Amino acid sequence: TAFQEALDAAGDKLVVVDFSATWCGPCKMIKPFFHSLSEKYSNVIFLEVDVDDCQDVASECEVKCMPTFQFFKKGQKVGEFSGANKEKLEATINELV
Repeated sequence: TAFQEALDAAGDKLVVVDFSATWCGPCKMIKPFFHSLSEKYSNVIFLEVDVDDCQDVASECEVKCMPTFQFFKKGQKVGEFSGANKEKLEATINELV
């Protein structure tokens, strides 16, 4: 899938995936922060997956609620949490980068 190709293309870089939906209020609230992190951490790859547009990826990644953030390194999931928690999002990036 294109999702797997994106993970493979990242090589050794940390990949942060935001699973969200257009109708999800908390997703909309955290999106600007997610974008600001992508500018702050140039060595990290940030991906957004709309669960309605990419249901196959969402189910493959076992996403149950939005927003869910998953963290990958070398194609393997190394972290995950749900909820629009800005502090936890940035702390997890710092921990895994």
